[in-house]
Amino acid sequence: MPFGNNLSRRFKRLAQGVVDVASSHVAKEMVVPNKIRLHRLPPYSPQLNQQEHLWDEFRGKEFPNRVFSDIAGVVRTLQTGMPRLASDRVRSICARPWIASLILNAN
Repeated sequence: MPFGNNLSRRFKRLAQGVVDVASSHVAKEMVVPNKIRLHRLPPYSPQLNQQEHLWDEFRGKEFPNRVFSDIAGVVRTLQTGMPRLASDRVRSICARPWIASLILNAN
């Protein structure tokens, strides 16, 4: 888990993350460093997975009824659209009370 190892080195204290049960997040070969705790969401619970809500917002505004001829078009749309997501809008979509409590309890 190269990303996890890099993340683990950056924090002096315990780092916590929330992951869904996608196959890449539950792979038996995945080794989670000691300074990282992963909280797994129940299967089929998109209401708890805030990135799903953010993606719905982004897709509705930047990708409505669009067909791309290549991946470069998708990347360009992502690059131009991401800055338009205002931080207060992201916060209103993603900052659920249970997430805020995880952050507060981790400190």
